[in-house]
Amino acid sequence: MAEDDVLLQMTDITKTFPGVKALDKVSLTLHRGTVHALMGENGAGKSTLMKCLFGLYAPDSGEIFLEGKKVSFKSSREALDNGVAMVHQELNQALKRSVMDNIWLGRYPTVGPMVNEKKMYDDTMAVFKELEISVDPRRIMSTMPVSQRQMVEIAKAVSYHSKVIVFDEPTSSLTEEEVEHLFRIINMLRDRGVGIVYISHKMAEIKRISDEITIMRDGQWITTKPTAELEMNDIIRLMVGRELTNQFPPKTNKPGEVYLEVKGLTGMYNRLRDVSFTARRGEVLGLAGLDSSGRTEVLESIFGVRTRKEGVITLGGKPCRNRNAQDSIKAGFALLTEERRATGIFSILDIKENTVISSLDKHLKAGICLSEASMRKDTQWSIDAMHTKTPSQDTKIRALSGGNQQKVILGRWLLTNPEVLLLDEPTRGIDVGAKYEIYQLILDLANQGKTILMVSSEMPELLGVCDRILVMSGGRLAGEVDARSTTQEEIMQLAAKYA
Repeated sequence: MAEDDVLLQMTDITKTFPGVKALDKVSLTLHRGTVHALMGENGAGKSTLMKCLFGLYAPDSGEIFLEGKKVSFKSSREALDNGVAMVHQELNQALKRSVMDNIWLGRYPTVGPMVNEKKMYDDTMAVFKELEISVDPRRIMSTMPVSQRQMVEIAKAVSYHSKVIVFDEPTSSLTEEEVEHLFRIINMLRDRGVGIVYISHKMAEIKRISDEITIMRDGQWITTKPTAELEMNDIIRLMVGRELTNQFPPKTNKPGEVYLEVKGLTGMYNRLRDVSFTARRGEVLGLAGLDSSGRTEVLESIFGVRTRKEGVITLGGKPCRNRNAQDSIKAGFALLTEERRATGIFSILDIKENTVISSLDKHLKAGICLSEASMRKDTQWSIDAMHTKTPSQDTKIRALSGGNQQKVILGRWLLTNPEVLLLDEPTRGIDVGAKYEIYQLILDLANQGKTILMVSSEMPELLGVCDRILVMSGGRLAGEVDARSTTQEEIMQLAAKYA
């Protein structure tokens, strides 16, 4: 490509956090009107590199050039004002405010001292029309599913008329139909000459949407090549530094007797209607369906964080009240939520505190104070068992990559010794190597007789890990299939049954 097509040049970017070198002289060149994929395992430094560009982190050394001009943004606002936008994997939105408030926050159109609500509405509708997004600009953000909130974030980036847009795991919470919509938007932006940096672990997407691929490992640049020159096995080998022949571990679990029974589960404030099913000891039971189908609501209603209108939950033949999270934990349930940042991690706390927070009773000494030695012992067990990459137990959890944060949360729940694990998108935003480790952990737990309910938007994942799959549609149970004999087509037909 011609040198005058270079839109963004990052050279020898280095960034160190306490105890870890996150970036070690990493370089990236983005050409105008191209999609440049950035790939690597969790903790490889992908998001850190982009946060250095976006003004969230100050690099220790290195240079950044935008359209040939040296830049060093001190804040995200400065980056946005200069034509660099970033759609983050972990959404950070004002959930109690409207959609249009979130898009124009900090740059409201005004008439004198007053906000011009009509212009803000019209401008939002203009962006939505251009991107074919059908969302009411006045709708409150907290009332929308994660996928729609993600599309709002994309619309916000486009509204800045950005020259460079970074997408960090943009499809991790999108359905297949929504992924197609996103790709249409990306292709439209590429045709306009916008440079796209696309971070994802989904290799089929990368092969389809990108022009070039840069692979990182352990904070270092490994290679940059045209997408057409890299096959999936090449990408995996370069990412993990080893061959990874099987995507899923063998299913060695053998489901036993019925252990969990759910009858007539109906939500008070959601679409969930009369959902009944059973799950066995040692079984991995999948929940499939389109977005807003009720998959997440099933898990949250069982765990007591959503109000049930009706429904009976029985565990081992005994009724479970599960009125709230505390009840559910005592009864032997654990819930891994879809949104790590909003409902999973305590971002201001360290790894140790995040790990033991659900099992503090175990660490009481003389019934009155917490044993530091006991908490550190359990935290170290979690770090070792989950292969969590962290400098120490005292590292703030917000300093870890998304995948490593997920491992900390999984370890936290395992320390409560649950009998039933409710996993909502357990591998969201996790790289191919770490995914395998999570799958193996799930199957190991099933082998120990644990009952696992697992929601996933990735059908190959459900087919590869689960024994049976329940398919939700429009808040109702549309059907049940055997993971060993069903097809993606059969699942999609059931998912559309009541949609």
